[in-house]
Parts: sequence; structure tokens; C-alpha cells
Amino acid sequence: MIDKEDTEMVGSLVPCENGMAGEYPCNGYDLLAQISLAGFEAASGNDIWGWTDTTTGKEYALMGLDDGTAFVDISDTENLIYLGKLPTATTASSWRDIKVYQDYAYIVAEANNHGVQVFDLKKLRDVSAAPIVFSADNRYTDIGNAHNIVINEATGFAYPVGTNRDDAFNGGVHFLDLQNPVAPISAGGWGVNGYTHDAQVINYTGPDADYSGAEIFVGANENQVVLVDISQKDTPVPLSTLDYPFIGYTHQGWFTEDQRYFIFGDELDEINSGFRSRTLIFDMTDLDNPILHHTYLGPTSAIDHNGYVLGDEFFLANYTAGVRVLDISGIAEKSISEIGFFDTYPASDNTQFDGVWSIYPFFESGKIVVSDINSGLFVIKKSD
Repeated sequence: MIDKEDTEMVGSLVPCENGMAGEYPCNGYDLLAQISLAGFEAASGNDIWGWTDTTTGKEYALMGLDDGTAFVDISDTENLIYLGKLPTATTASSWRDIKVYQDYAYIVAEANNHGVQVFDLKKLRDVSAAPIVFSADNRYTDIGNAHNIVINEATGFAYPVGTNRDDAFNGGVHFLDLQNPVAPISAGGWGVNGYTHDAQVINYTGPDADYSGAEIFVGANENQVVLVDISQKDTPVPLSTLDYPFIGYTHQGWFTEDQRYFIFGDELDEINSGFRSRTLIFDMTDLDNPILHHTYLGPTSAIDHNGYVLGDEFFLANYTAGVRVLDISGIAEKSISEIGFFDTYPASDNTQFDGVWSIYPFFESGKIVVSDINSGLFVIKKSD
């Protein structure tokens, strides 16, 4: 068992007042609770995702750490419950990624021979004497290391990406059938465009009638963004590639809810080209010929990382500049503005790889969970 005395957490509301929530710069977002890296007995943080138990209504944060994955009940932010940790399958890694399908978490890492850990989240309902050390319910080992994993819940497929560059798909994307959620089955892959760092996979309902109902893969492939129709797993069809000026390292993007626009970040353009935090918006009206629609520059020189769309807002993990919230209701008119932020890294907004790694803004309660590389888990919420 993990020593509960080492669990360092704060669970009292710290409102954002006069631009600060305690020691953290903010605008429009309160601090509800946090758990430090020391509380997780970890050296660094990385990815984060969330799960809502539809049976109990409880909300959970699933946070990646260098040495495993932490599970936290955030239902009562006055009393966060760190339930325990699933240790890494092999060795520690600075890169770990987590996604959820139904009641299972799927976890990959840049650790050698890690594979995909499968964890039954229903076990979180019955934890006594927390925090405990969990064990995986299965491990898919036909891949070794992977940088990321994507899941399309509508089709029941998982997509590990960023695997070994000399594997069957050149480090591209592997297709895993989750018909039996605890036992993924290989269904092929796609590697014609080389290594994939991150991706989004959707069932397409956007404006391009040629692909209505198709399953579309959008991959960030280091020096290009690729679109592939993967509806037929044995015969993927490449559609187009996205080009843009001053490519540094194509990193990650997310569709708007109407699937007309794809909001995208490059992880090295701030370092290489001196931009303020740069967000690129592509018009996807024609999937065979996407075009760069608009470029948004943030208020700092911090590096942009993962970003997610919820309604008319874009939640951007902006490393040293924290969580930045953009109003994208005027995206068609090229009108995008920052409407809020919460900065978990008050030391600076420098162009460096510290601070916020990722965000999960999809809880019905409005709580937002944030992973900070240096400081652990934060739970924030829009101010009343």
C-alpha cells in the first residue's frame, strides 16, 4: 500500500480574485483542488483524461505520471480521494497517454515493451484504504512503446500512434478493435505517411458530403498533417495533407463540433520561429483540399500543447502559460479571442517545456482537470 501520509493535497476553493487564485495567475477560473507530485509519489506529470461512472455519477481524473497512472475521485472537490496508482508496465517514462472506452482505460507509454495497459475503471467504485496499488486487467503486447493512443468511441476502435518507427506501420497508426473491451484485437494499420505523433479520429458529419458517415483519421505526422479515410480497415484511403508556413513539429489538433474547422498546434514553431503561442485553424469544408483559414497568436511566447473543443470554446494547454480558454464562436469570421486562463506555472511564461501538459474539460459538472508536469493535478472551474 502507498503511504497515505505522503498524499499532499489541497481541497478548498480558492477563488480567482483580482487576477490571482492564491499564488496562481488567473482570469475567470477558480482553483477547486490540487494534488502535488509528492502526493502521487512521482517525479513528473504528463497526460490527463477523465471518466464519469454512469452508474454512480461520480467523476474521476486519470492522470499520467512518469511511473504510472493515478486515479482520483474528484466528485467532492472539498475531499479529493486519491484512489491509487497503476504502475507502468515496464519502465518509467516522461510520456504516457490515456484514453477511455466505455468503462475501460487504455494506457500507452514511451517505455520499451510497454504495450497497451487495459484497466477496468469499475474497480474504482470499491476501493478501501486508499491509495492502493492497482494491477492491469490485460495488456496488449503486439506493440511496444507508443507515444499516444486515440479512441473513437462511436466505432469502438483504439488507435495507438507513435510506435516504433521500424514496425509494420512505420510508427504510424495501429487499428485495435475493442469489441471485447478488455481484449483488444489487431485490425491492421496505416503507415504510408510515416510516424504519427498524435491524432483525432471521428465519424464525419461535417460539410463535405463526399465523406458523410466516413471514419476520418487526422494525424499529426511531424512535418505534415494527414487525412485518411479509415472506414474500411483493410483498405484505408488517403485524402489530403495539410501544409502551413513555418512548420516546426506538427503536434495535435481538434475539430470544432460542426467539423468544419480543425484547430491545430505546432509544438516547435515558438522555439524555431519566435512566434507568440500560435494556433492554426484549417477550413475542412473540402476534405480533399483543406485550406489554412486563420492564425491566432496568444498573448505570451509559451509553447502550445494539447487543445480541445467544447461548444464555442477551445481549451489550450499552453505549458508555462497554463490553461488558456479561447472564444471560437466567431471562427468563421476569423474572430478568436482569449476569454479566460488559469496559470499553474507562475514562475514565468517562457518558451520552455514546463507547466501544463494537458486538460480534460468534458465533465458535465463543469470541472476541468489539468495535468502539470512540475506540480501535479489541478481541478479548476469557471468562476460563478
